[in-house]
Parts: sequence; structure tokens; C-alpha cells
Amino acid sequence: MTAGTGTSTSATTSSGLLVDGVLFDIDDTIVDTRTAFAAALAGVAEHYLPPLPADEADARLRAVVAMWREDPHHRYRRYTSGLDTYEHQKMLRANDLHAAFGGPVLSDEDFVAWNAVFDAGFRTAWAAHHETEAALTALLDAGVAVGALSNAGTALQTAKLEKAGLLDRVPLLVGVDTLGVGKPDPRVFLEACRRLGTDPARTAYVGDEADVDALAARDAGLVGVWIDRPGARRRPVDEATVTGVVRITSLDELPGALGLPG
Repeated sequence: MTAGTGTSTSATTSSGLLVDGVLFDIDDTIVDTRTAFAAALAGVAEHYLPPLPADEADARLRAVVAMWREDPHHRYRRYTSGLDTYEHQKMLRANDLHAAFGGPVLSDEDFVAWNAVFDAGFRTAWAAHHETEAALTALLDAGVAVGALSNAGTALQTAKLEKAGLLDRVPLLVGVDTLGVGKPDPRVFLEACRRLGTDPARTAYVGDEADVDALAARDAGLVGVWIDRPGARRRPVDEATVTGVVRITSLDELPGALGLPG
């Protein structure tokens, strides 16, 4: 069966739910975006932040990456809610970062140059997580329909999937610009299922964020799967609230969690 289209043979999860489709988040789920952010922000630190000895610079870079991923002022979520543009939220986040780590205030013109530095490192470092290939092969060999739903723009995410060597098997079905809003809005999950050709109740959504991915998918009527990889999380999680979803620590565990051979 062609990935992302048609109907498929159902697989049964350990909880007894039928799954004949799997939708993936992209960043930090099938693509190692944390590493790509580190490459992007290393260039930013070199060009815009005060110089430091090597050991202190390494520690600062880890803190810079953590702040960028956490986005403590929720700039990106305003964008995915349709309340801001992509470029403006990114400039605000750049200035948040500079305020915290001693960089200059960026004007609109300054941000154009800043963004060029960021993107040069970011795009070069896009790569799939090492376990993505095996998980996709297991799903597709079992006849499960596969696609992607992302809270980023379709052009950016299509380029990312292509650079990571995934686009031919994981078609991008819905981006934030498809409906003008992103997760956790239930409409984006239902639209992705419609395009995938699967019943939401028999479709799993796999993402690295407990709230906007697994729990939001659950609330939209899908099977929510939280990939909680070891290491620093994007933001703190109240684990007591993460119920009614499947939790895995690697994509290696996904086929088994869906009742498929690994």
C-alpha cells in the first residue's frame, strides 16, 4: 500500500484499540531537531553573544538550546493559535534569548541577518533519529498508513523531511498553515486523519510533547502516543495528568506498542 493513502490492515494495541494509521509529529519525534537547534544556536552564540572560555561556552550553549526549546513566553504557541506570524514570533524569541544571555536587541533589519545565521546551521543539521527507519519499515510492511502532522509550516517541514530522507514514506498531510491553526486544536488531527484515509479512533498520533501531542490527540478521538525520550524534556510535565495515552521512550518501542512485530 502507498504510504499515507487508502485503507490498511488493522493492528491491535495492547489496550485493545484498533490502529490502521499512524500520524507522526516531526520535530524531536522522527527528526532530531534538538541537535539541529544546537547547530543553529551555536552559530548564533558565536556571532551575537559575548565570548566565553570553551567550557563556559559549552555550558551556555546547552542553556541556550534548552531555553529555545522551552520557549518560556509561549511565543510559538501564539503563532500556532493564529495570533502571530512565524517570522515575528521567531524575532521575539531571538530577543528573549539575547536578553537572557547578553546579546544585542534585534531590530527588524537585524533579525534578517540573525535568521540567516540560524537557518544556515539549522538546515544543514536536519537528520532522522537513528531508530526512525526501522519503525517506519515495520509499520509500512504491516500495511499501516503513515503520514505527518506538524505545528510548523508545510514548506519548512517538507524541506526537513526531504533532507532527512523521509519524505517518500512520510507525506506531510497537515501543517500549521493548512487550517491556519495547529495542535492542540482537534480540527488539525481530524483533517490529518481525513487525508490519511483512516478513522480517527483507529489512528495513532505520535509526538514528543505530552500536552499538544499525545493528550490533544486523545482528546480529538485518536490514540495518543507520547514519545518521552531520555534526557531533558522540552518543558516540565505533570505526569499525573498524562493518562489515557501510550507512553514510549524510543520509536523502537512503537511497533510493539501498536501490536506489530518490531
